[in-house]
Amino acid sequence: MGKGMEKNSVNENMLQATISFAIFAILIIGGGAYFVFNKPLIGPVFLGLSLVGLIFLKFFKIKIRSVYPDIIFGIVDNGILLFGVILGGTYAGIGGAIIGGAAGNAITDGLGGLSEGYMAEILRKKRIKNERTSLSTMIGKMMGCLIGAGVGLSLIWLISLF
Repeated sequence: MGKGMEKNSVNENMLQATISFAIFAILIIGGGAYFVFNKPLIGPVFLGLSLVGLIFLKFFKIKIRSVYPDIIFGIVDNGILLFGVILGGTYAGIGGAIIGGAAGNAITDGLGGLSEGYMAEILRKKRIKNERTSLSTMIGKMMGCLIGAGVGLSLIWLISLF
């Protein structure tokens, strides 16, 4: 395959990834905005939105196993970050939420990277093919972030009941 063909393929893949990202993001923003004031449902809504990623994976014939590291990263990243934002917001208002989010993001990205790398090593040891692309990485990370946020928001709502 010549360099021109290879570059064209990369550009087409990036276009597919960008369009898929935009569609996924619009669904997330719409679902989040619609249910933002419905505390009991927002966690399950985010979990449900993560299933949209499965549709993208199926459509693009990407095996879910190949995006496990990205899903793990997203779960750790958003799942823990959420608690930093809530703690900061509870104790110091909007400014605390921003600081909690910024500090929490640095910490959770590090933890997520550790988890993602560990999962990639496990998959490599098991000889599971891992052909990461911009599309598969984006879908996996978005799915994981939605799962982490969905579980975290559901737990926070349950805790608030007591």
